[in-house]
Amino acid sequence: MPPAGHDIRESEPAGVRTVRSRLDSAYVPGENALPPHRPAGPPVLVPHDPAWATRAQQHLSTIRDALTVLLNNPDTGVYEHIGSTAVQGLAAKGVVDLQVRLPALPEPDELDAALASAGWIPATGSRPDSPGVYRDLPAPGDEYPQWVWAKRLFTTVDPAPPAILHVRLLASPFGLRTVTFRDRLRADPDLRRSYEQLKLDLAATHANAQDYDDYTRAKTSFIQAASAD
Repeated sequence: MPPAGHDIRESEPAGVRTVRSRLDSAYVPGENALPPHRPAGPPVLVPHDPAWATRAQQHLSTIRDALTVLLNNPDTGVYEHIGSTAVQGLAAKGVVDLQVRLPALPEPDELDAALASAGWIPATGSRPDSPGVYRDLPAPGDEYPQWVWAKRLFTTVDPAPPAILHVRLLASPFGLRTVTFRDRLRADPDLRRSYEQLKLDLAATHANAQDYDDYTRAKTSFIQAASAD
């Protein structure tokens, strides 16, 4: 994690600065959506939109192409639509959730520049301790080496719809669990209904929050139990 007080933009590759600058210049407070790298508002759930799946595949295709400059064979990576937008019939925040799992994490500057060419910029989180920005949290009892939890988080500048990208290791237990959880939600209507009700309850609880960090943390124990081996 960057040291306290460090502005990630001070060391951004030129391609990232260009994308971020274009995004900032288009932002008019009170007239359009917050740029994706700025803190989000409270969680607002919307009904499932089948178009999310199509948009996810479009994003994943451009991401794969962008990573070609870094990977000798981009097919060594795994490109996945995850999260609630990947589960038919499940209400979600409307932010398309994507994951790329790689044999090794590229150097930060190289990864940032490659993804900037496809319209993705590093996400810094709403708070210094926002979950899942630079590393994932182990589940209770996990005994994996610390390096497997390393990750990067990106957000797209395209607001239609907004999307986030998690770049994880193939060795990441968290990355595998996100896929397991998605697949179990797809296959089990009762689990899906229980998760949706939890999300609705938490969205109501955090309706006045300045971001959805606490909403995200409050789902953790449910997700860990549902994706356990």
